[in-house]
Amino acid sequence: MGWKVRDQKPSTTGTAGELFDSALFRSGLKISHLRLILAIDDHRRISAAAEALGISQPAASRMLSEIETMLKAPVCERIARGVELTPYGEALARRARTIFLELREASREINELKTGSGGSVSLGSVTGPALNLAVPAIRQVMTAYPGIEINVQIENSNVLARELLAARHDFIIGRIPDDQPPRLFNMVEIGYEEVCLIVRDGHPLLDKPLVGAEDLPAYDWVFQPPGTLLRRAVEDSFVAAGVRLPATVINTSSIILTLSIVRNTNAIAPVALDVANLIAGNGTPAGEIRILKTEIPIRIKPYGLITAEGRALPPSAKLLYDLILKQGRA
Repeated sequence: MGWKVRDQKPSTTGTAGELFDSALFRSGLKISHLRLILAIDDHRRISAAAEALGISQPAASRMLSEIETMLKAPVCERIARGVELTPYGEALARRARTIFLELREASREINELKTGSGGSVSLGSVTGPALNLAVPAIRQVMTAYPGIEINVQIENSNVLARELLAARHDFIIGRIPDDQPPRLFNMVEIGYEEVCLIVRDGHPLLDKPLVGAEDLPAYDWVFQPPGTLLRRAVEDSFVAAGVRLPATVINTSSIILTLSIVRNTNAIAPVALDVANLIAGNGTPAGEIRILKTEIPIRIKPYGLITAEGRALPPSAKLLYDLILKQGRA
């Protein structure tokens, strides 16, 4: 089935020549310059930006100098751990992301017109909603439109929000991180994700009918990286209960690694209840985990469907978005 993708655009009255007759393009600004600015914004080091683009650091430095000459303003400045964009650089990076997003959408639209395919969608999600919302919706879409291509990334909300702003996803299922301005996003709240604590089968704490908060710090813990919403929610629960935080902590965003560590040690890990229910007791080695019955409440912000402000969803992404929204409100 073919899709006709027609994003709404602001009306313009200029000719193509007039639209591209900007001072920056006339001064020699190239796509490669814009790629460098975005790479610097993403990696915060010129050497890392150069490596990401497959060029040498001297070449990246020359290009940076060219950009600053064109703008007649500095675009980045050195800080203790690398570089950061100046307000001039941030303005250019913000517009550059829009340019590359439009180019990506143009490529997507042309490909769909050529192949008659069902289009493509890029979705990011935190783990729990991915299982109980995204998977059923994806199944419906693939049944109705077998030509569609769906790309899914499972990560924490902090990473997903950055990926969304970088135009690597059409939309995400998660939460707006505290370190991001809410005005950059549009969010439709869906619900709460229940969190539980998991341990290996045979863990000493399973002998207790109800595990108290004071029992938990004595064991190693597997946490999501510092600053993530789930991590902070668990830490807040410890503080509210008046107990010390665990001394030994392993940080990882990988659910596979988390399960492996928990299954082979006495470590405790907080995970989405939907994930724990899917895995626990399923007859595989990964299923050798159990859910702790504990009195410590773990409260996390509600999740929802999140899009970038001012960015319209193409039809293929809007289809999946609507199905997930319907699934969440059922």
